[in-house]
Amino acid sequence: MNKRLQSIDKYYTDISTAINKCKYSVQRTVNDAMVMLYWRIGKYLVCNVLDNSKAEYGRKVVEELAQKLTLNYGKGFNKTSLFRMIEFYREFPDNQIVATLSQQLTWSHFVVLLPIEDETKRNFYAVMCSNENWSVRTLRERRKSMLFERTAISKKSEETIKNDLATLQSENKMSPDLFYRDPYILDFLGLKNTYSEKDLENAILAELENFILEMGSDFAFIARQKHFILDGKDYYIDLLFYHRTLHRLVAIELKLGEFEPEYKGQVELYLRWLSKYEKAEGEEEPVALILCAEKSQQTIELLELDKGNIRVGQYLTKMPPKEILEQKLLQAIEHAKESQNLNIVDDSNR
Repeated sequence: MNKRLQSIDKYYTDISTAINKCKYSVQRTVNDAMVMLYWRIGKYLVCNVLDNSKAEYGRKVVEELAQKLTLNYGKGFNKTSLFRMIEFYREFPDNQIVATLSQQLTWSHFVVLLPIEDETKRNFYAVMCSNENWSVRTLRERRKSMLFERTAISKKSEETIKNDLATLQSENKMSPDLFYRDPYILDFLGLKNTYSEKDLENAILAELENFILEMGSDFAFIARQKHFILDGKDYYIDLLFYHRTLHRLVAIELKLGEFEPEYKGQVELYLRWLSKYEKAEGEEEPVALILCAEKSQQTIELLELDKGNIRVGQYLTKMPPKEILEQKLLQAIEHAKESQNLNIVDDSNR
C-alpha cells in the first residue's frame, strides 16, 4: 500500500512539473506576442498616422481609432493604451532589443520603464530587470530608491555604461561598476540609534533576503565571520558572498564610523587570501566592499580605491527624503565625471 502511494506521489510530481512548465511556456509565448503586437501597433500609428499628418489631426485620428477598437477588443485598446503603444515604439525603436527584452519583461514592466526620460537610465533598468528577473513591484522599488544614481556605473561615461550593459545582456557578464552602489539603503534593518558592528551584522543576517535584494539578486550567501589563520594570527571576514553574474567571491567588511586608511590594507589581505585559497578554477578575482557609516572622500580618492577590487560604500539605516538623496547622488555623479575628465586631460598633456 505504501509503495503504491509513493508511486502515485511520484507520478503526481512528474505530471505536475510538466503542467507547470507548459503553463509557464504558454505564458511566455503569450507575453512575447502581446508585447510585440503593441510595439507593431505603435510603429504603425507613428509611421502611418502621426508622421503623415499635423499633430492635432493625427491625435484625433488615434482617439477615433481607439473608440472603434475598444468596442471590439476591450479597454486594452483605449485612447490611453494606444498612446502608450506609440510612446513604446518611440522609446524602443529597435525591434531586436524589444524581442530580446520581452523574453523576460512583461508589458507591465515596459509601462514602468516608459516614463524614464533619460535613455541611458531607462536601458539600465531594462537590462538589470531582465538579467535579475525583477518583478514589476521590485522594478518600481528600484526606481524609487534611485538605484541607477547609486550604482557606480552612473558615474562613468555614457559609452562605458552602454558597453557594460551590452556585455551583460549579450554575454551575461557583469562589470563591478554595475554591482557597486553608494549609498546602500539598509532602512529595512530597523536598527536603533545606537548599535555595534555585531548588531549591524546580526540585523543583516536576520534580513538577509532584503539585504541581498539591495545588493543585487545574483548574490549567494557563503559565510559569516569567515575564519582563517595566517602566521598564527586569527582573521575574520565579516560577510562572504558569491555573485553568479560577476563570477567571483565578494567580501563585505562592516564599519560603524567613517572610512579609515588602514581598512584598505586589512581588506587587501582578505582578498589575497581568498584568491589563493578559496577562488575556484574559472572564477574571476575576488572583490570587496567596505560599508561605512560615513565616507572620507578625499582619502578614498587618494588611495585610488575606485580603480581596484576594493570599493567603499556608505550605508544609510534610514531612507533620507528623496530630494536630499537625489541632490547628494547627482553631486557625486558630477564630481566623479569631473575627476574623470581631469584624468583624460592629464593623460593628453603627457
